[in-house]
Amino acid sequence: MHETPLTGLILSGGGARAAYQVGVLQALAALRREACGAGSAQAARNPFGIICGTSAGALNAAALACNADRFDAAVDSIAEVWRNFQADQVYRADSIGVLRSGAQWLTMLSVGWVLAKWRRARPKSLLDNSPLAGLLERMVPLERLPQMLSQRHLQALAVSASSYSSGEHVTFFESAARVDPYLRSQRIAVPATLTIPHLLASAAIPFMFPSQRLVQGAQSGWYGDGSMRQTAPISPAIHLGAQRVLIIGVGRMQEPPGRVVKDGGYPTLAQIGGHALSSIFLDGLSVDIERMQRINRTLELLTPDQRLATPLQPVQALVIAPSQRIDDIAARHQKDLPTPVRALLRGVGSSSSSGDARGAALASYLLFEAPFTRELMALGEADTYARRAEVLAFFGWTPAARAPGG
Repeated sequence: MHETPLTGLILSGGGARAAYQVGVLQALAALRREACGAGSAQAARNPFGIICGTSAGALNAAALACNADRFDAAVDSIAEVWRNFQADQVYRADSIGVLRSGAQWLTMLSVGWVLAKWRRARPKSLLDNSPLAGLLERMVPLERLPQMLSQRHLQALAVSASSYSSGEHVTFFESAARVDPYLRSQRIAVPATLTIPHLLASAAIPFMFPSQRLVQGAQSGWYGDGSMRQTAPISPAIHLGAQRVLIIGVGRMQEPPGRVVKDGGYPTLAQIGGHALSSIFLDGLSVDIERMQRINRTLELLTPDQRLATPLQPVQALVIAPSQRIDDIAARHQKDLPTPVRALLRGVGSSSSSGDARGAALASYLLFEAPFTRELMALGEADTYARRAEVLAFFGWTPAARAPGG
């Protein structure tokens, strides 16, 4: 069984940046064992009854949910994947693969009006992420999810995607108890039997990876990354019943202030692209957290009678996000990208020189290489340990009582 009060875990998107989440989860598992005792009943439970993920966060979320009866082992298994990552586990990084997708795509952007007259050249994305499906088959045993729900190791799993067909942001969820679909402005949530295509759709970074077709009743159509048009990332967890939420971000929210940026001349396409992706992946979560905090502060000012008259409820939240700029870390690791991918990114103005920040934001979403992912995992662990007291207080984890004379 999961812990009470019902706790939601929210894992945001961000491509390779999601390695940071794994480091946080490793530290959480270790802190719980340390506080409660490795063999205690509390340490054996899944701490998250509701798990929600978007983009690469959806992949981590699904892997956790499908092994909710062995949470610590699930974290170790996910960490093993991220610790030894290579880009070719996610997308075709060889010369032929890059030529067939990226080079053709860039050519179409430049002289597509000419080629269209001679042949039906319709490349779908900058990169071919067909290897990712195989990785997910091994990493995410979705066949176990119904068992996890029926045995109450988990209350619900939700993954989000954005519909290119309808323009709506859609959250697909699978839950133990019946939860009615809901409709908000430009976003809906619907029950579904979650599949690998749902995860591929949620993680289809715009322009980078191809969209995914999902057949889901009235929501059938083509879907892309769930971070697009995601105006309320916290909402699915609350709607599914979470009484408190742990939010793991992948950038900006807790970075140190005072950074001085030099004018490097007119921005390259890589810089513009990285800026656009950062807006898609990072800004929505930051805004939603600020909204939640404002609501909590407002509710604190109300009298008990006024609180009863409003449908709003305070939400206890713990936010853990990188204390360092991931763009700067990526700048040191651009050289670790496969040679064909570095060449492709150079074509849009991304430098592969170590420490050169031009285009580093764009590269950070594609850096599925062990040197980068390991550094992010280490940062996630360090940031979590630095907030040990907050984490223990949030979960209510207390040191295990020792037997007399022990």
